[in-house]
Amino acid sequence: MAGKLRTPVFSENFIRNLDAIQSFLKPQGGRAFDDLLDRLVDEIVPMLRRYPQPGRLFLSHPIHSREGQLLLRKLKAKMKKGDDLREFVSEESLILYLLRGTRIIFLSIKHHRQLSFDLRRFWS
Repeated sequence: MAGKLRTPVFSENFIRNLDAIQSFLKPQGGRAFDDLLDRLVDEIVPMLRRYPQPGRLFLSHPIHSREGQLLLRKLKAKMKKGDDLREFVSEESLILYLLRGTRIIFLSIKHHRQLSFDLRRFWS
């Protein structure tokens, strides 16, 4: 469906994730979050609305753990025929989105540094 604009929908979880990113980046000052938001609104969302395929197919990742496989089955049960779950990696974030008909549903966003291990609590 490249070339046709998809209607963006932002899930409550996506909005909560943005709030968490804002809190996470607060020690760096307000500009870090503003820059991320500007890039998201001005570049990433418009690009994915028109050309959603740059995102990798989320369900193509091999899952080896039993827990992961159970979660995958639950996820697949919630998806409808024709749904396409994808993830997009930008310079500073990882975005999970669902293509459903003429809509692009933004499900989750994480700042790349939120994805790192927090080992400080082990060696305090």
